[in-house]
Amino acid sequence: MAYVPSQGGPSVNAPLRIGEWTVDPGADQITRDGTTVRVETRAMRLLLSLARRPGDVVSIDELLGEAWPDVIVTPDSVYQAVTSLRRLLGDDPKQPAYIATVPRRGYRLIARVDAWSDVQLPSATAAAARDMPLAPQRIDAPGRTGKLVRRVVMLVAVVLVCAGGVYLYIRNAAPPKAVASVPPNAGNKSIAVLAFLDLTDTMNEEPFADGMTEELINRLSKEPGMKVAAPRSSFYYKDKQVPLADIARSLGVAYILDGSVRSSGKTMRVAARLVRAQDGFVIWSSTYDRPLDDKLKVQDEIASEVAGALDSAIK
Repeated sequence: MAYVPSQGGPSVNAPLRIGEWTVDPGADQITRDGTTVRVETRAMRLLLSLARRPGDVVSIDELLGEAWPDVIVTPDSVYQAVTSLRRLLGDDPKQPAYIATVPRRGYRLIARVDAWSDVQLPSATAAAARDMPLAPQRIDAPGRTGKLVRRVVMLVAVVLVCAGGVYLYIRNAAPPKAVASVPPNAGNKSIAVLAFLDLTDTMNEEPFADGMTEELINRLSKEPGMKVAAPRSSFYYKDKQVPLADIARSLGVAYILDGSVRSSGKTMRVAARLVRAQDGFVIWSSTYDRPLDDKLKVQDEIASEVAGALDSAIK
């Protein structure tokens, strides 16, 4: 059954399913096949904003107003949040299954959205058990019939209470799956640079995006004390549907650097973001605008600035 939000939008903490993922807004987490991934709060708000209108185009201004209602930010915040969601969901921007880009208009959620009834049913059962009296105050049926009715009602109440108790015990007894953990061999200044995404309208700047990734790896590897995953290891995860926490554990790093490239006219914009693998939080991000006259020069300048910024950000 398709998920249809009530008037005024669904509850902020109401769980739901989006495609193959189970979304838990209250915990800022998404789960699939037993794997739980943490989602940054603003990115979760953006995902819920799209989920309230599945299939409809949601403009950048609308997303800014709903995901960042209390702060003033640029549209680049939306682009970075969408990039983050796509990577977490394992979505390919060229052949999207979840979030589709509508050039110069906004984004739309193309995956199926459903209510997460599997979680709502036990909660409703427990609530019903709490609200039902253990014995009715009055039964109109006389004699043996009245006694039978009372026994049936009491039996039903006891069954509901037990069912609710078993559910709560199982839910509380099972420890939550760890979202991420720093690999034991990862030093404080260890990082992997993932392949930057080509988010240009025509998606014809992939060579530039790959070159930007290579340049960042080369520049960061020259920083004193910095341990950087090899290009072959980083590019292995290009276009693969793997959570960032798993990538960090596999490569033995404490931080992940990813980003994207976009263009407008003769200007190229490069966005970079640093994620701490231990908790999945973004601890640094920045954007760089450069003219497209000399792409090699642009890559060199931006890589140099990013390397300097990360040296201060990583403690």
